[in-house]
Amino acid sequence: MRKPFLSVIILLASILSKPTVQAQNPQWNAAEIKLKLEKLNVLGAVLYFAAHPDDENTRLIAWLAQEKKYRTGYLSLTRGDGGQNLIGTEQGVELGLIRTQELLAARKIDNGEQFFSSAYDFGFSKTPEETFAFWDKQRVLAEAVWLIRKFRPDVIITRFPPDSRGGHGHHQASAMLAQEAFKAAADPKQFPEQLQYLKPWKTKRLLWNTFNFGGQDNTSEDQLKVDVGNYNALVGASYGEIAAHSRSSHKSQGFGSAAQRGSSIEYFEYVDGDPASSSPLDGIDASWKRIPDSETVQSLITKINQNYQINRPESSLPDLIQLYKALDRIKDDYWRDQKKKEVEKLILACGGIWFESIAKNPDYGIGDQINVASAIIARRPDVTVQLVKLNDKEIHKNLVSNVLLKDSITVNAISSTQPYWLIEPHAKGKFNVSDFNLTGYPDNPNNPKVRFELMINGTAMTFDQNIQYKYTDPVRGEIYNPVVILPQLTAKSSSPLALTQNAQAVKVNLLFKKNGQDPAQSFGVKAVGVKDWQISPASFELQFTPGVNLLAKELTISPLNPTVSSIDTLLFQVNQKDRLKEIKTIGYDHIPEIVYFPDVAIKMSNINLSNPVRKVAYIHGAGDLIPESLSVIGIKVDVLTGEQLLKNDLSGYDAVILGVRIFNVNKDIAQIQNRLLDYVNKGGTVLEQYNVSNGLVSKNFGPYAFSLGRSRVTDEHAKVHFDEKDPIFNYPNKITKADFDHWVQERGLYFAENIDKRYRTPISMQDPGEPLHKGSLLIANYGKGKFVYTSLSFFRQLPAGIPGAYRLFVNLLSKSK
Repeated sequence: MRKPFLSVIILLASILSKPTVQAQNPQWNAAEIKLKLEKLNVLGAVLYFAAHPDDENTRLIAWLAQEKKYRTGYLSLTRGDGGQNLIGTEQGVELGLIRTQELLAARKIDNGEQFFSSAYDFGFSKTPEETFAFWDKQRVLAEAVWLIRKFRPDVIITRFPPDSRGGHGHHQASAMLAQEAFKAAADPKQFPEQLQYLKPWKTKRLLWNTFNFGGQDNTSEDQLKVDVGNYNALVGASYGEIAAHSRSSHKSQGFGSAAQRGSSIEYFEYVDGDPASSSPLDGIDASWKRIPDSETVQSLITKINQNYQINRPESSLPDLIQLYKALDRIKDDYWRDQKKKEVEKLILACGGIWFESIAKNPDYGIGDQINVASAIIARRPDVTVQLVKLNDKEIHKNLVSNVLLKDSITVNAISSTQPYWLIEPHAKGKFNVSDFNLTGYPDNPNNPKVRFELMINGTAMTFDQNIQYKYTDPVRGEIYNPVVILPQLTAKSSSPLALTQNAQAVKVNLLFKKNGQDPAQSFGVKAVGVKDWQISPASFELQFTPGVNLLAKELTISPLNPTVSSIDTLLFQVNQKDRLKEIKTIGYDHIPEIVYFPDVAIKMSNINLSNPVRKVAYIHGAGDLIPESLSVIGIKVDVLTGEQLLKNDLSGYDAVILGVRIFNVNKDIAQIQNRLLDYVNKGGTVLEQYNVSNGLVSKNFGPYAFSLGRSRVTDEHAKVHFDEKDPIFNYPNKITKADFDHWVQERGLYFAENIDKRYRTPISMQDPGEPLHKGSLLIANYGKGKFVYTSLSFFRQLPAGIPGAYRLFVNLLSKSK
């Protein structure tokens, strides 16, 4: 059984027209209901358009959604997979999974909706040309057009401009795509294959939300301006306060924000479409007048709002149900369906109607029968509810006011709950999503559900409720997690790395787990994807007998050419068709538990390595996998707290390593640094990894002065110039240019500047078209010891098993002859 973590129930807004409402249970108070009732009068939409989680302007989104009551969406082209992580060691797709949920949490606060494209955040990019070389531009453009045609925004607002003022190449690319999609969505000749589902849509205007941050001020008093600093009495907060709460959801990026109160001006620059003179929403008829023959609907909405009783919200139910029926006569299917969804939620909220569907277990295997206990209650008087059906099971029971009605059904576990964008292996710049209809969804829309068919005050309504697992934690209380559907066979490797030092064979253990209710199953497993390696055994059969769910298998891995430093990835195939998967769980209290199924992938690397380093101390920074990576090559790593480091005798360590961004996250770093410099002075070696210049606890990084800049080399293939005579490249391993082959994502980031001359800077590198930079590696002799500061991205290279990165890292830790 998986260890449960705190779950946040998030209402996912679907952009597809559905006959049922998805995952409903709005827990709105009477003031929130009033806001939603007022929103029924507004038929407008705005789409905010940028590249990453955290790029969005949460204050503007909150103002548009809750003050102007427009349907407001944020299209983040990527899920933020390529960034850094301030709360843990997750990188790549795992970081993207975390940031996806952080964005959903943010949207729950500011009332926006969240969308994504299939673009993958491959790391910092300096130009849009480089970005488009990795992204499939035409695919991402098609997805943006699809979302515009589905969401039908009246206004599109970009966070960045399409030029160097945007900074990051992804930022510039997002603005370029927004401009192209703005035009293409209205053109029936563009992406005509979409027209069997959608109609062309002409957005009224495209604006750039100019900004003053990051050392740039692109605002101007002659630009379009709007004050978004209003206080919303029904919410009990200003939009600056709401925005801070929303932005603080980005915890993996360390974006906790202080609330802003009072007037706050947003600036906009015209890009395309109809100009505006006083507001981004100029000239938009967001009333029901934009819909023909809607007078009855309009009069009902007016009546409901006028007669709403804050202490008796159920008194609005008769008119809400009449409105629900009247909406069926609206010919505009987009606004008809959208407003019906809003009314359905309001009927549940006003009636105090709540329901849930709970699985007996936290996870099941594909093909299992899920035992689901469902419960429903109507907690306001004068509300009549009949539970007609649960899925296909006839119930026909009337609810007694404020009394829970329970029933149970079984649901087939048809397919795994793997996030849809991870079903197929991703390329460097994009996720491979074969079903285009999934475009835009932040999460799986088709996870296991129970359909509640109800009669509410005599009117039939249908709701789909996601199946969840819940338990009670003695400290945190009632915890909900999504139910998980597992592949029938999964495995866990004893190590994600198989490093063969100097061609010596290594052994890796695989622990296989049968998932599901079938008492006996057999599986054929075969090693695939390797050319220059010998795997023994290369194929085998697994036979699970009744009562046995776990089987272990030992593999021996060795290189065929022992003289070559090589790298490859070992994968496995199950029953000659499926890729063998692992179960991985990501748990943080601020987001729901995440369970996904990456391939069982063992990175094999043959390293010709001399390693005199036996024991090191390591102090965590923001989080990396350096300790685990060093353990693979036989180095004993003691992970110390700051307090332990200050008290312990360090003389028994060959070196002390500081985790990434420790100067940004450890409040005791100044005291720790004094202790470490004393250790170096007495003959020790200290290696500090990269930090960022903003949010520093201390700026005294080493024995001699230097500062931190924002320079980086993003091309992982960039030529590395190094002083071959420097001792660091000669002992214990002779470093050559081949040691910089196979690096991933980048060479280094946040290079040092203004470097004291007492440091050696034996490496220089550059991205195309830029000057050489010497700030990636600083080495100084201090007293009897050695101090190293490096912005080279070892935190990415070592977990990836890069041979040359290991050889160089060992040299940095080693004492020179």
